[in-house]
Amino acid sequence: MSRQFTLIELGAHCGAQLIGDATHLISGINTLEEATASDVSFLANPRYIDAMKKSHAGVICIAPQDALPEGKNFLLHADPSRAFQMIAELLIPSAISGFSGIHPTAVIHPSAQIASDVHIGPHAVIDRDVKIGPRTHIGPHVSIGFEVEIGADCVIHPNCTLRERCRLGNRVILQPGVVIGSCGFGYTPDKLGRHIKLEQLGIVILEDDVEIGANTTIDRSRFKATLIRKGTKIDNLVQIAHNVEVGEHNIIAAQTGIAGSVKTGKYVMLGGQVGIVGHVELDDQVLVATRGGVSKSLKSGKYRGSPAIPIAEYNRQEVYVRKLEEYVERLKQLEKKATVLDTPSSLL
Repeated sequence: MSRQFTLIELGAHCGAQLIGDATHLISGINTLEEATASDVSFLANPRYIDAMKKSHAGVICIAPQDALPEGKNFLLHADPSRAFQMIAELLIPSAISGFSGIHPTAVIHPSAQIASDVHIGPHAVIDRDVKIGPRTHIGPHVSIGFEVEIGADCVIHPNCTLRERCRLGNRVILQPGVVIGSCGFGYTPDKLGRHIKLEQLGIVILEDDVEIGANTTIDRSRFKATLIRKGTKIDNLVQIAHNVEVGEHNIIAAQTGIAGSVKTGKYVMLGGQVGIVGHVELDDQVLVATRGGVSKSLKSGKYRGSPAIPIAEYNRQEVYVRKLEEYVERLKQLEKKATVLDTPSSLL
């Protein structure tokens, strides 16, 4: 159940300046359109200004430079969305499992080293020589292979698989269905053209503060390590192949596929359904828009299209494409004029 706080308490909690009734009580969160006097809402996009003016929210998180209609309560913050999130987390406590400690149905090898305050849910399986750090939460039906190492304060949601020898840093989050350390897609043909499996002998390393979305798969390397560096956030249904090295603080959206041995720099952003061929490198702060196809290494900048090209160039080409029908009609008219000009005067 949610709790109640006064506006002065909420302002102090998120570091916002209060404009309005300090004693007004807030107990819920909602959109600008649906909020009531007991709810907090926020304005982070100018397109919702009209909705903000009409809103019945008890308080609205808003940027200091925005115009403030009279008769409403406001919390001024440089990042209204972040302020709203802080308040939401205060009002609505995080969900807590009904199972505490280590569930009796969990299967744990006696050689596993489990730190204090670790939660292990029903039917989890933990193999030999696994190490799990303090306060980590292992959900139901999680499978952890031998010699896996997991740091402190991690959250492994239900039905995740961590295969042998993979390593997770601190505060790593794996959403349901994640597979870490599956075999890379590697085969070699024999004389008869049959595909013979290449054993993938490496591991996957997830550094501190990495989050992996539901049903995403990260393949183990052939020899060394597939590496996801600290602070990177990866969405649902992403495929990362063997030997990939993803840099710090990357954002990778859903259904993106990254082929083997790709390297990305820091602060790279990949939109949904981006595809990257193997053995290319992306510099720091590369941004590839949705459905971009990366076929070669990219310098810092914004890209779009398949193959991906600088976004300004893509936008110019898109304008031309949209005018193709007009261009075709103009060509037809020019052809008619040219035919008339080429016709001998005796025939006119």
